[in-house]
Amino acid sequence: MVAMGRTAGKKTRVQRSEEVRDALFQAAAEVVGEYGYIDASITRITQRANLAQGTFYNYFASRQEIFDELLPVLGAKMLAHIRQQASGARTFLEKEELSFRAFFSFLKRMPYFLRILNEAEIFAPKAHRQHFHNITGGYMRFLRNARKNGEIADLSDEALEPLVYMLIATRGYLALRYTDENGVVNLPEEAVTVYLQLLTNGLSGRMTSGNR
Repeated sequence: MVAMGRTAGKKTRVQRSEEVRDALFQAAAEVVGEYGYIDASITRITQRANLAQGTFYNYFASRQEIFDELLPVLGAKMLAHIRQQASGARTFLEKEELSFRAFFSFLKRMPYFLRILNEAEIFAPKAHRQHFHNITGGYMRFLRNARKNGEIADLSDEALEPLVYMLIATRGYLALRYTDENGVVNLPEEAVTVYLQLLTNGLSGRMTSGNR
């Protein structure tokens, strides 16, 4: 029985490989967040991950390759955090409020995310495009479902798409505004209140339908 327990507790090669890969992504995120993409060297990344530099090349062919995956990986973690935080919501507005708050609580957990996101457009455009595809696609599905349930105005998909970008931009610019010199985001409650008022009044059925 003891031998079986030891066998069951041993990690597989795949599990160990995933842990190393995760450690490299985490280290890359911290190093890019601290130094920017330009000065985020492989040496710094592997030192931060406490791994031999040669280990890096078992997982990535180059520094650019990890950069091209970094933002989508972090974006997936952000979306998972938001889904978890908003899981108890019953209405569109409840879910939007919880999702809005969750975005900022994620930034408190990963303060380097904003720098990675903002610099990616220049230094990792492939990652930047993939990240926004992932984010906007999920938001579109969310708004279409709210439209179907009659919780927002009967807007066309052509109207919903720019709305998605407006809502995402609101989060981004508020994060920039309320990030202090130490990289800590402190969103005032008044910002949440105004955001929810904007949604409540702006997405009511009184809006035009966008020529559906």
